[in-house]
Amino acid sequence: MVIAQQPENKSQQPRTVAELVEDVQALTTEIQQLYCLDEIPWVVGYSGGKDSSCVLQLVWNAIAALPPSKRTKTIHVITTDTLVENPYVSLWVRNSLKQMKLATQEQNLPFEPHLLQPEFKETFWVGLIGKGYPAPKGKFRWCTERLKIKPSNRFIRDVIRDNGEAILVLGTRKAESTKRAYRMKQWEAKRVRDHLSPNMNLPNSLVYSPIEDWRNDEVWLYLMQWENPWGCSNKDLFAMYRGASADNECPLVVDTSTPSCGASRFGCWGCTLVSQDKSMAAMIQNDEEKEWLQPLLDFRKELDAPINRDRRDFRRRNGDVQLYERNLDETISVEPIPGPYIKEAREDWLRKLLRLQQQLRSTAPENMRDITLITLEEMSEIRRIWLEERHEFDDSLPRIYKEVTGEEFQDPRPGADYSLLGSDEWAVLEEICEGDAMHLELMAKLLDTERQFRKKARRTGIYDALEKCFETSSRSLEEAVKNAYLKRDLKAAVNQGDVAKVKQLTLGDVVKEEITDASSAAKPKTWASMKFQNRETTS
Repeated sequence: MVIAQQPENKSQQPRTVAELVEDVQALTTEIQQLYCLDEIPWVVGYSGGKDSSCVLQLVWNAIAALPPSKRTKTIHVITTDTLVENPYVSLWVRNSLKQMKLATQEQNLPFEPHLLQPEFKETFWVGLIGKGYPAPKGKFRWCTERLKIKPSNRFIRDVIRDNGEAILVLGTRKAESTKRAYRMKQWEAKRVRDHLSPNMNLPNSLVYSPIEDWRNDEVWLYLMQWENPWGCSNKDLFAMYRGASADNECPLVVDTSTPSCGASRFGCWGCTLVSQDKSMAAMIQNDEEKEWLQPLLDFRKELDAPINRDRRDFRRRNGDVQLYERNLDETISVEPIPGPYIKEAREDWLRKLLRLQQQLRSTAPENMRDITLITLEEMSEIRRIWLEERHEFDDSLPRIYKEVTGEEFQDPRPGADYSLLGSDEWAVLEEICEGDAMHLELMAKLLDTERQFRKKARRTGIYDALEKCFETSSRSLEEAVKNAYLKRDLKAAVNQGDVAKVKQLTLGDVVKEEITDASSAAKPKTWASMKFQNRETTS
């Protein structure tokens, strides 16, 4: 009797190949019964990896064995392209979906493949280059939910909205990790139907995990012994896994049902949640034809570089200064939390990314020469953020795009090229501000806020918007940090019930304000002070 490989952990008992064949037959019957039991549509999560391929293949073969009269319920096959996937994995998944669509029509099966993507307002580059978010880290993991979870949840919610319920079929396995096994056992305890666990994140949906007790070697054994029913080669899948392992052996983990791409070795090529991209590095090491990927690794390393405070704002995106204790050479210091990337840094990232894209399009294999690292839609959203939210009316994105590509930027957003202010006005403003970055920022915000309200039929809220400009951009770094210290000390005094300290801090501000008011009475009032004073006296 042939015995499969040793189990991945001590809790699993080895099974013979014959026992695996019996399990496949039992699962086929189980899938058919569950499918025919009701009219609830199925959604199969497919990432192109071994586990999701195994589950989809099991479901596909089981449904194909049913008579045509019983294949009445739609089975949605969804995969999420984060737009920053490993290029070879992305190509594999896209080709697989095309094959599925053709095979579904030829075999008269109820499968519907869907390629999902994050909304352009939530993509990786819009977050990093547009909004200035730093590269994701463990304490600020802003990417996973936006890029992976939201697109799939949005699709599933639509299915639930149209049908009342949905069954999510996943390739999750207990052998993936101790944490995964613990969570799956918790879900099992809450089952309301046989084989179906409640989905904790989406009401009115259940989770079906057919291979939850399978070992890693059993997944590969099934894929190698049972032919892929939609026309792709499981041997090619095995070769891709093998080529992405440092020792040229399997396994790797690829599964979009895993909450974090940091837990998958095939993940986003720019992922900084892991210490290094071992799979891509192994691809380059094992295959000379994949050396063209090296610039992606180099760019990722640059994203993962230590904090450069000169490239980061001292404020958060809302303009607040937040302090934290920093341990530097065993010396504790309280400093502002580094905020988003400043204007020059964001422009630099865009320029480098476009150059990288141009380079790869000239060095990639013929079938990948159309590789796109950042789309026009993403750049349009980045441009909108820079113009409307950051008030950077010099509109530098089209200039950078032409500088790198030699082509004019064709913005797909209607009316995007219309503006009363531009690079000429920005240059004049820079000259007037004489190198004072905060003064330049404040003037730009005031001018652009006025421009934005000029287009509105009613200018309600303009005073609040102008006041916010002063609140977020009128203080220098030293003044802003000093004010943050004052707020921190006042909060600590309140929490400790130190009345004397509270009085000292608050009365000190009152005295300072009275002195300031008295001295400013003799000075000519500015446009801003007169406007805000008029609003206060009339309110």
